[in-house]
Amino acid sequence: MAWFLLFLAGLFECGWAIGLKYTDGFTRPLPTALTVISMVFSIVLLGLAVKHLPIGTAYAVWTGIGTVGTVFLGIWLLGDEASVSRLACIVLIVGGIAGLKLTA
Repeated sequence: MAWFLLFLAGLFECGWAIGLKYTDGFTRPLPTALTVISMVFSIVLLGLAVKHLPIGTAYAVWTGIGTVGTVFLGIWLLGDEASVSRLACIVLIVGGIAGLKLTA
C-alpha cells in the first residue's frame, strides 16, 4: 500500500508542477487553487508512504515519478522538446526508480 500511495503522490507532483505553468504567476485563481490542492495531496501522500518506506528511497522515487511525468506532460501539453538525448535521460531516471524499488 505504501508504494501505491507513493505512486499517487508522484502523480500529484506532476499535477502541481505542470499546474505552475497554468497559474500564470499565481494570477489565475482556478489553476492556482488546483495547483495548491495537488501540492497538498502530493505531500500528504508522501508523508503517509514514508511511514513504511525509507525516506531516501521514497523521496527519490517521488521526485523521479514527478520528473518523468512532468517531462512527458511538458512535451505533450506545452510543446517542450522531445529530443533523443532528453528521452535517454528519462530512461536513466526510470531505471533509477526501478532500481530503488527493487532494493527497498
